[in-house]
Amino acid sequence: MIVTVTANPAIDRTLALPHELARGDVQRLTGSESQAGGKGINVSRALRASKLDNLAVFPASADDDFTHLVEAEGLRMLPVRIEGRVRTNFAITEGDGTTTKLNEPGPHLTADEADALVAAVIAASRDAEWLVLAGSLPLGLDSSFYAALIEAVRAELGEAAPSVAVDSSDAPLKALLASGTRVQLIKPNAFELAELSGIADGDALEADPQLAADAAGWALEHGADAVLATLGGAGAIYRDATTSLFAAPPPTRVRSTVGAGDSSLAGYLLASVTGAAPERALAQAVAHGSAAASLPGSGVPSPEQTRPDLVRITHLASSTKENAS
Repeated sequence: MIVTVTANPAIDRTLALPHELARGDVQRLTGSESQAGGKGINVSRALRASKLDNLAVFPASADDDFTHLVEAEGLRMLPVRIEGRVRTNFAITEGDGTTTKLNEPGPHLTADEADALVAAVIAASRDAEWLVLAGSLPLGLDSSFYAALIEAVRAELGEAAPSVAVDSSDAPLKALLASGTRVQLIKPNAFELAELSGIADGDALEADPQLAADAAGWALEHGADAVLATLGGAGAIYRDATTSLFAAPPPTRVRSTVGAGDSSLAGYLLASVTGAAPERALAQAVAHGSAAASLPGSGVPSPEQTRPDLVRITHLASSTKENAS
């Protein structure tokens, strides 16, 4: 079983216009839709599509519209009651595909609400193989929250504590890696990995898998046991203490990249819980991500829609020095 934590969830509301947005005018939409959003929810959604038992934990009252949306999808969930309402993020799409996003700041969690969230995660993690901490943090939670949460789970559960995967960015991820708290996996994209490591930039890492693997080495020295870094349409790299791999996806007709990285993490976890070797887990991660990109909107693939057998795996050097020798 896998537990996902979405500390800063959002209702993703898409408003579709048939033409260019005209400021100051009344305009008629061609359609609108709302979906429960957040990186942890996206991972849970992808895991459910693959029939892997999981539980989504998030701060929201039982009568919040967000909770109703999660429930309507049939996702197993553990909402943790808060006084505030889950934020709504708006995406206005124009006829030519141009998208304008308007994101609300979200609720401010109190100290008691933060404690309740920690307690809920500990309780949910008792029978879990993986604990996935995904996305940004809401107002009221310090950037050190992820490190504190992991330490609380381990203090309570000891050797029975699950492995931890973190898919976050900016201050929360930097604070975690600076804290000394080790995690089994981080899943940055190329731009997040470049910012973390100070090696080149995201475009350069996407273009050079060996450079991305070198950047991942920085994360291994700062608290991560392994790094799964997605490189956009180029694929992904995986690196741990003994293995450095690059996976190139099969040819894919991209329809939407929304949530593709979250599907990649889900694919990795799906393979990991079966005891798969890193090569196979990476292949499934890339197969899941590319399959998600071939679907419209934020669709997630079923295992039958993924082709890990078509993913090309290349072994990389553990460092540029090794590569040159």
